[in-house]
Amino acid sequence: MEKTWRWFGKKDKITLDMLRQIGVEGVVTSLYNIPNGEVWNYETILELKQYIESNGLKWSVVESLPVSEAIKYGGANREASIENYKISLANLGKAGIKTVCYNFMPVIDWVRTDLEYPLEDGTYSLYYNHIHFAYFDCMILKRKNAEQDYSPEVIAKIRALDQIITEAEKSRLIDTIIVKTQGFIHGNIREGDQNPVEIFRQLLNLYEGTDKNALRENLKHFLSEIMPVCDIYEINMCLHPDDPPATVFGLPRIVGNDEDITWILNAVDNPHNGLTFCAGSLSAGLQNDVVQLAKKHVSRTHFVHLRSTEILPNRDFVEADHLRGRGNLIELVRIFEKANPNLPMRVDHGKTILDDKGKGHNPGYPLYGRMYAMAQLDGVMETVKDEIRQGLI
Repeated sequence: MEKTWRWFGKKDKITLDMLRQIGVEGVVTSLYNIPNGEVWNYETILELKQYIESNGLKWSVVESLPVSEAIKYGGANREASIENYKISLANLGKAGIKTVCYNFMPVIDWVRTDLEYPLEDGTYSLYYNHIHFAYFDCMILKRKNAEQDYSPEVIAKIRALDQIITEAEKSRLIDTIIVKTQGFIHGNIREGDQNPVEIFRQLLNLYEGTDKNALRENLKHFLSEIMPVCDIYEINMCLHPDDPPATVFGLPRIVGNDEDITWILNAVDNPHNGLTFCAGSLSAGLQNDVVQLAKKHVSRTHFVHLRSTEILPNRDFVEADHLRGRGNLIELVRIFEKANPNLPMRVDHGKTILDDKGKGHNPGYPLYGRMYAMAQLDGVMETVKDEIRQGLI
């Protein structure tokens, strides 16, 4: 597979020269300065593409061309937003960029409660603690009827936590859940926003009355509208699974298991309507057999995120070493390498190791942690290529 790396533009402390030196072949990036819903013009796309190529790399994948909330909940300016999206897609196609990763998660992208969870070996990983998440939902956000979404045991634990949690810990929870993990990826809330909790409440209100079926139909409408553009320019749209693959904040989530994925691919049965196979997101759900999902949907997978999780008791989970956990990445490499050796992949997230801590990298995107994971998976890919040459798989 093609080894790619998520790069956050010219201000990224991890430079393209560094990426070339560590064996990266393609860049996964976006136009991060353009607000959601606005048009990406051709000249800006081309300038960044040429800058990447001048550093000996290629712009392999757009991650992401964000889908505005109005498209997701079916707001008044949905059609205008879709038209802007189609223009941006056409401009990407004219520039020769053919793979777009996107998500259809309402309001919030990936959810974690701890960005530097200490592990026994002295490294740090991303972590989801269900009690801390429920505490934020019920006691800080104070979402209407939130307690109905949790068991009596969970409610008892969050009330006990409320007796001992400090104001600093509450602030850190707010920052982790709805600010730091969102702002750097076209999030609706950014660092420096005043009263992010109230902003988040207002965003949640946009989805009042939107259930899973309605969100599915809104995705189907969006895909039906953009597929003619994708057909013209041979652009593969790669839908990212929900992270985690479960309902959060009472919001509908529609990409969490095999039934969801199958529905979406069949609803708009076009080869350009495809999947970003994120092993980390999918492995965070006990309902998912990640290997079987890969085998079933390999023909509609156009981009792969290789990371893994370990599910702990009480619905907690931690991001695991890339060669361990429920993701079973070695077997996934066998499946995808055999099906399409040109398929772009990137190591998704990475532990904070060595002197990564304090370097100001975006959460989940340290240099050395990802470099270590890339080296692990580079070895796996070379081994699998040899297995294929020998006819062993």
